[in-house]
Amino acid sequence: MARHGVRRAFYSRRGRWRVAALLVIGAAALALLVTLLSGGWDSGGPGGPGAPGGSDERGGRATALGFGFTHTQYSADLGDDGARGTAAKLLSGDPMPQNQHIMGWGVDNPEPKPGTYNFGDLDRRVALMRKTGATPVLTLCCAPDWMKGGGDRTDWSQKSLEKAPLPTHYKDFAKLAGVVAKRYPDIHHFIVWNEFKGFFDESRNRWDYEGYTELYNLVYAEVKKQNPDNLVGGPYISMDSHPPENATNASSLRGPWGSADQRNLDAIAYWNTHKKGADFVAVDGSSYTRENDRLLPDEFGATQKFADVTAWLRRTTGLPVWWSEWYVEPPDANDNRRGWTEEHRTAVQATAMQQLATAGAATAFYWNPEETGDDCPGCLWRSTELKNGGTALPMLDLLSRFRKAFPPGAQFHDVSVTGADPGVLRVLASGASVLVVNTQNRAFTATVDGHVLNLGPYDVQWLG
Repeated sequence: MARHGVRRAFYSRRGRWRVAALLVIGAAALALLVTLLSGGWDSGGPGGPGAPGGSDERGGRATALGFGFTHTQYSADLGDDGARGTAAKLLSGDPMPQNQHIMGWGVDNPEPKPGTYNFGDLDRRVALMRKTGATPVLTLCCAPDWMKGGGDRTDWSQKSLEKAPLPTHYKDFAKLAGVVAKRYPDIHHFIVWNEFKGFFDESRNRWDYEGYTELYNLVYAEVKKQNPDNLVGGPYISMDSHPPENATNASSLRGPWGSADQRNLDAIAYWNTHKKGADFVAVDGSSYTRENDRLLPDEFGATQKFADVTAWLRRTTGLPVWWSEWYVEPPDANDNRRGWTEEHRTAVQATAMQQLATAGAATAFYWNPEETGDDCPGCLWRSTELKNGGTALPMLDLLSRFRKAFPPGAQFHDVSVTGADPGVLRVLASGASVLVVNTQNRAFTATVDGHVLNLGPYDVQWLG
């Protein structure tokens, strides 16, 4: 069927960035206190409602949603009836924020002709979010062909999809955003566009942040017009980074993972200064570098980038920080991430999530790479295309348990660790919950918070 074709697969996920090591440090023979960051999930800037552990609501709507996920080309809205029911029951048992784009990633063109709307696919995805008790979020991307200089026939090629609306059609896209907001009155969280797609100015070797901000402001006004309590944010730009030795486009936002691309920081700064308003700032990124997908100093240490970028965004914008996507495993030439075992992948993801939580991120969406086959690295559940599909996979267990153990406003505390070399364990503790991550591809025994743990290679264990 057409929904399985390239037309909805949408874009490569290459070029994401990462972040570094955080919390815990084990000690070999002595019982050391693991000094964790004494903050919490954040909802805004330093010193106000967004102080660590704070809570911020705008128009009565929460800006700190915690951890959730984004639907991609395949999800639990289609497939075998029994498998879909299994997945829906699974997600309903632990409702979390769910994000969906309005065009692409499993959804057809919402306005193939001016004034002619096609919301069948989007209705079905929204219905799934409602059925499973999610806090629904919509990403307002991407644009119908006629807004990009094409006709009324949808070109689903990557080249076409990654075009931005022409400036003469910015108002048309804003109008479409308003129609979407009106159609789903129970949805109150909106992200404007995706990764500045189509807004890079090759002639000036920088982002056309003026054009994006013009589009953003029009969309912001239209969505707010439908309901002033709607929450809108952007700019959803990728926080690219370069190796430490690379001086081209380097910036002062740096760490052992490298340095953030100055061009992206300039884009955020311009948007922040010239926006008409925003309820949160949204970005995405990977812990590996743009050049050669390097993980510095290693895959676990590189996750420090997520904490450093989050802190910079809070200082710069004073807004709640949303991560629309984050990535820890470099892709191959076909944009697949199959080089690590599931245990290895889950352990690095757990460390990245520790970084995001302790740095004060308000919301973070896991990019769910659902496929139709039985082999689905990093997926949240087995494909609903399979008769016995819809059951949970390791990443869903991590996402679900982390969300409940470390919600927005969580306060972190120290725990004792013995029997592990410094840096081998990453530990996060809040209340009665303790998450322990073994960063080594070897088994050993350690004592954490008085509990003796037999840890396997890249093991992720919970206490409490």
